Amino acid sequence: MARVVVVGAGLGGLAAAARLAATGHVVTVLEQAPQVGGKLGWYARDGHGFDTGPSLVTLPQVLEDLFAATGAPLSQVLPLQRLDPAVAYRFADGTTTAMPGHRDDVPARLDADLGPGSGAQWAALLTRAEAMWRATEQPFLRTPLAGAATLARLARNTADLRTVAPGRTLRGLGRRHLTDPRLRMLLDRYATYSGSDPRRAPAALLTVPYAEQAFGSWYVPGGLRRLPEAVAARAEARGAVLRTGAAVAEVLVTGGRAAGVRLADGEVLPADVVVCNADAASLYGRLLPREAPVRRARAALQRVTPSSSGFVLLLALRGRTPGLAHHTVLFPTDYDAEFDALFGRHGGPRPVTDPTVYVSAPDDPATRPDESSESWFVLVNAPRHEPGTGVDWTAPGLADRYADQVLATMAARGLDVRDRVRWRVVRTPADLERETASPGGSIYGTSSNGARAAFLRPANAAGVPGLFLVGGSAHPGGGLPLVTLSAEIVAGLIGPA
Repeated sequence: MARVVVVGAGLGGLAAAARLAATGHVVTVLEQAPQVGGKLGWYARDGHGFDTGPSLVTLPQVLEDLFAATGAPLSQVLPLQRLDPAVAYRFADGTTTAMPGHRDDVPARLDADLGPGSGAQWAALLTRAEAMWRATEQPFLRTPLAGAATLARLARNTADLRTVAPGRTLRGLGRRHLTDPRLRMLLDRYATYSGSDPRRAPAALLTVPYAEQAFGSWYVPGGLRRLPEAVAARAEARGAVLRTGAAVAEVLVTGGRAAGVRLADGEVLPADVVVCNADAASLYGRLLPREAPVRRARAALQRVTPSSSGFVLLLALRGRTPGLAHHTVLFPTDYDAEFDALFGRHGGPRPVTDPTVYVSAPDDPATRPDESSESWFVLVNAPRHEPGTGVDWTAPGLADRYADQVLATMAARGLDVRDRVRWRVVRTPADLERETASPGGSIYGTSSNGARAAFLRPANAAGVPGLFLVGGSAHPGGGLPLVTLSAEIVAGLIGPA
């Protein structure tokens, strides 16, 4: 039986706590915020309610595994609602399509909306993606990162290695297999799921649309905030202690191994094992003592590109929008200009002039005060908060000016709600940094930019014995299913009591 301290009550930390408590460890979870959930936040006012982070669940089997391993099955705890369509898309030329919620229905819909042959091209690409998924799921997503050894596992099967296409980008794969620029734009969008640039992100990200369409896109009625609440309840039911409002100032290292944590108020909690759900950049740059033996990990973080952030509007609206999908994406004319702005090409990072706009508008009574109202979560990709070297999102007037610009962009693309706004809340990358302690407000920690980015991502086992990392900034990456898998990997590394 080990004393385990988990730093951070995001989904990864909570999932690790539930698994470790279920196998007999003495677990304490420390969260700086007044509530659990991390980036899975919730905002409520005047009867309007908003998920302020992720808005859909993919790979539900990962959650099913978590709940089955720790007690009653997911189906008895939290209902999931499959979305159909998963996402509606509007292109700059005025054409529209919607991605059905079941893979078999996708080709016919694309043929009808984008022209004959579109569906066959997309289906062929997903067949390639399925082969990538089979080749990478076990050796990469469900196994601890082992650098060159991970590549070696893939290389043992040359067919698998060719399928993964390690030297090709997601953009390059789209250009090779998709002739319609709108289809290519659909594919490029999946790079933003990890805060990355499709021109630099690896072709292996093709597994993202495959997973979404093969296993479905799901919503949690009442809001996705119910997911971390359910996992927290499961951890507590298995004996874990959750403490909110408990900011960790330092991870203690004694005799070369993790020995506990010191809180901001000076309290010390001894531990045999520390599991860090804080951003890896915060762990290696702020929480660990400078003399800790993690030089290689710190150097690796210097060689990767941080993920992009997001600029959010929470819109409390009068009236309802007929026929609006749960998720809608409004594409710009020039997608490359967006990535140039996000990652600082041609003049440094800057707010995107003509951004892609993502609207989440769940038809859920829990999110609205009455049947004549709507609550919209609006997201545009944004560069990180980097005063002095990049964008300072706290600059006077910037947030409100950019919010007005986003609303005008929506209006120009057919979703004008400016005369229906009761009130709005603006959340910038600076707000995300302050609320979640994610440096610069990076949503996914490090991006997938570059062929070796996935192998430079911080490993789950830190260089300090007894110290482990979970969450979106660690292996295998960001997003709800991957942070949950990171907890499964860490629980396996620590083992049962």
